[in-house]
Amino acid sequence: MTRRAQDVIALPTGQFTFPLDDDYPGQTGFVVAYAIRHLGGVFLFDTGFAPDGPEMEGFYRRYEIRPRDMDEVLAEAGIDPGEITAISNCHLHLDHSGQNNRFPDIPIYVQRSEWAAAHEPDYTVVETIDFPGATYMEVDGEVEPAPGMRIIPTPGHSPGHQSLVIEGPDGVLLLAGQAVYSRGEWLGLPDAREGASTARDREAYDRSIVRLKALNAKEVLFGHDRQGWP
Repeated sequence: MTRRAQDVIALPTGQFTFPLDDDYPGQTGFVVAYAIRHLGGVFLFDTGFAPDGPEMEGFYRRYEIRPRDMDEVLAEAGIDPGEITAISNCHLHLDHSGQNNRFPDIPIYVQRSEWAAAHEPDYTVVETIDFPGATYMEVDGEVEPAPGMRIIPTPGHSPGHQSLVIEGPDGVLLLAGQAVYSRGEWLGLPDAREGASTARDREAYDRSIVRLKALNAKEVLFGHDRQGWP
């Protein structure tokens, strides 16, 4: 089911199961992308898991990953792929950028540091981000991909993680991506699923949360939690 907040549509792009030796054994995890309607069309924030393939077989089996086809997800939300004018991924791990290759010739905004990290060994499946027609817009810092939208760097989980700030008449709506793992982590609830303890750069992660909190967003949506704040 899609969820609308202002002009933002939540897109459920897949589920997985935490292995028994992981932090949340046996629990179901979620991956959520977002579509933002604007005057020029639709801006897409994340593209979800890649469909299963031989190079991903072991990983997909370990986490019991159930990816959803982006064409099906968009159709369910009433979005024609031809409406999409640009894309950004919160970062280039496989669960957030796995179907970038469905969108040749569409500009994809990425932090330069993230693009470099994505080409390091064991970071992602490069074939899903390097593809014929790939049109990456490498940036350093903030950029406005469309009026009323601002991409801001929020490193920590990954070197070039980025979040999306949407300015609306009622205040700021924030797409945090995986800068914050869950609503519970955002609120500081005990036993919430959190990403701080496993962050690639804990100090940067903490600084990014401080920056996001300072936005005083009216609503915050997350890449791994179907429930937003408030």
